[in-house]
Amino acid sequence: MPKDMTAPSTDIFERRESAARSYCRGMPATFATARGSQVFDAEGRSWIDFLAGCSSLNYGHNDPDMKEALIAHISGDGIAHGLDLHTDAKAAFLAAFERHILEPRDMDHRVMFTGPTGANAVEAAMKLARKATGRTNIIAFTNGFHGVTAGALAATGNGYHRGGAGMALQGVTRMPYDGYFGGHADTADFLEVMLKDKSGGIDAPAAILLETVQGEGGLNAARPEWVQRVAKLAKAHGALLIIDDIQAGCGRCGSFFSFEEMGVTPDIVTMAKSLSGFGLPMAMVLVRPEHDLFGPAEHNGTFRGNTHAFVTARVAIEKFWADDGFQKDLADKAALIHDRLADLAAMVPEGRIKGRGLMQGVDVGSGDLAGDICARAYDMGLVIETSGNEDQVVKVLAPLTTSQEVLRKGFEILLKAADEALAGTTKMAAE
Repeated sequence: MPKDMTAPSTDIFERRESAARSYCRGMPATFATARGSQVFDAEGRSWIDFLAGCSSLNYGHNDPDMKEALIAHISGDGIAHGLDLHTDAKAAFLAAFERHILEPRDMDHRVMFTGPTGANAVEAAMKLARKATGRTNIIAFTNGFHGVTAGALAATGNGYHRGGAGMALQGVTRMPYDGYFGGHADTADFLEVMLKDKSGGIDAPAAILLETVQGEGGLNAARPEWVQRVAKLAKAHGALLIIDDIQAGCGRCGSFFSFEEMGVTPDIVTMAKSLSGFGLPMAMVLVRPEHDLFGPAEHNGTFRGNTHAFVTARVAIEKFWADDGFQKDLADKAALIHDRLADLAAMVPEGRIKGRGLMQGVDVGSGDLAGDICARAYDMGLVIETSGNEDQVVKVLAPLTTSQEVLRKGFEILLKAADEALAGTTKMAAE
C-alpha cells in the first residue's frame, strides 16, 4: 500500500458488507498478505493456513512460478477477458491438461468451460445429463454439497442452505450415501432395490451425482466398491454418472482426480476451486464425447473461461503433475496428517478420523466442541474450520505444498487448542 494512503477502518465491514458473510465472523483479522501456507494481517501477525480457501489454494498462496507467469501475461498486455474466443492462454492450458492429465489417465473427455464457480459447473452438468437422456430426475445423496444456486441447491443436502432458497427445490431424489446407516447396511443395495422397483416411486434418473469424499458434509469417504456399484447401477438404468470433484480434486485426495484408483470412468466430472492453481475463479465440466450435446451458447456466461486463470492453471499442471514426484510426496503428507489426527481423535471420547488423502479430519461428536477447538486454534495462530451436518468435524485442508515441518507446527497448535477446549468442557461440566 502506498505510504500516503490510510487503510480504511475495519468498521466498514459491519456498516456495509452483507450479513451473508460467514468465515470472517470466526476469523475477524484483516488479512493483508500471504505466502505458501501462511497468511498475515496488516500488523504482521501470522497464521498457518489449514483451510486453503476451502481447498481453492491447494498449491499454497502466491506460488512464485504461477505469479511470475501471470505478471508476465498482464505486463505484456495479454488478453484479460475473452468470452469463449480462442486465445493463446486457453490453447496452452488445454494442451497441458490433455498431455499431463487426460491422456495418461486414458480419458477422452471434452472440456467445457462454464461460469467461474463450482455451482455453475454443477448446473451445467445437471442440465447436460437431462438433455442427453431426456429425463429430469437427478439422484443425489445425503450430506452432499454441490452449491447454492437453485439447481445445484436442489442436489445439496444441507437444510440450512436449502432454507435460503425461498422456493421449492425440485428435480432431485435423495438417497443414502455410503455408510449412512453405519455398518448395518450397504446403501448401494438400497439404491439398487429402489431403482428396480417399478412402484418404488423414483422417476428414471438422468444422472447419479456424488462426491467421493463429502467435503462440507463431514468428510464422509465412499468406499471404492460402493462407487463402482453406483457407477454400474447408473449405466444399467440409463443414467449418467456425475462425479463432483470440485473440492476433492486437484490432488486433495492424493491423486489429481479423487476417483482415479476406484476403477470408474465418470460420464461427467465437475471441477473448480484449485483448478486455476492460484485462487483465481475458474470452473469446467469434463464430458464424454457422446454426451457433449449442448448447442453453441446453450449454457453460456460472460466469464466462461478466465484467461488469467488459464495462465496459472497451465503452470500448476506442468509444475506439479508432469511426473509422479508430487503425488508421491502427497502420500507421505497424508500419512503424517493421519497420524497427528489420530492423536486428536484419542483425546476425544469416540473421536473418529474421517476422509482420506489430504482431506481428513476428526469427528469430535459436537459442533460446539469442534467450533471451540477451531476458535482457540485461530487465537493461537492456525486457520482451520469445521464441517459436517452438525459442524462436528474439525477439518484439515492445508495446502498440498505445505512442508512437513509446517504441518507439524500446525498440529501442535491444533492439539493444544483441543486440550484447552476439552479442559474447558470438563470444567463447565463439573460446575
